[in-house]
Amino acid sequence: MIYRGIKRFMDILLSVLGLVILAPIFLILIVAIKLDSKGPILFRQKRVGTHKSHFDILKFRTMRIDTPKDTPTHMLENPDCYITRVGKFLRKTSLDELPQIINILKGEMSIVGPRPALWNQYDLIAQRDLFGANDVPVGLTGWAQINGRDELEIEVKAQLDGEYARKIGLGMDLRCFFGTFLSVFRGDGVVEGGTGSVRKKNQDARITEEDASIE
Repeated sequence: MIYRGIKRFMDILLSVLGLVILAPIFLILIVAIKLDSKGPILFRQKRVGTHKSHFDILKFRTMRIDTPKDTPTHMLENPDCYITRVGKFLRKTSLDELPQIINILKGEMSIVGPRPALWNQYDLIAQRDLFGANDVPVGLTGWAQINGRDELEIEVKAQLDGEYARKIGLGMDLRCFFGTFLSVFRGDGVVEGGTGSVRKKNQDARITEEDASIE
């Protein structure tokens, strides 16, 4: 596919430019993380890449070093108690994802694509298989990211990833790329421990309506 080659060229070009332009921000964040809590600057975690290959994703560390490993945030009983002060800001603004520019430069990720699942998120991986979303490059941002992010249930997220896989192209990538800035600015879909909260809100609303009708 010709676009795959173009996509890889753009990934290399933009990641190199990103590392140069964002170098001062990287330095500020590194100092802030070290002053805020004990532990390494970067957080490495095994993720699922293209064709379900594994790689170590890079993030700025946002949680304490005693946080349970390989556990999705939404599965922690009280995720807020593990997140550092600087980490809350980094996660809210998505700045913790910036080191993934290195993953992009190495060819493990793309700028746009389905967000790489944890190696043990078998439900999400299986759902993506159903929609053909495991065979496209994973990304720093993607179609699901600008259409709900943490609020999406696994099935809905996989369907959106599958939609991206079917429509992959310059137009789709541009929509995701520029849509990301708007989503980050508005803080859309950032819910700690909130995977599937869209359905939960709807269920809560229905329960309230049912209770009112009973009264």
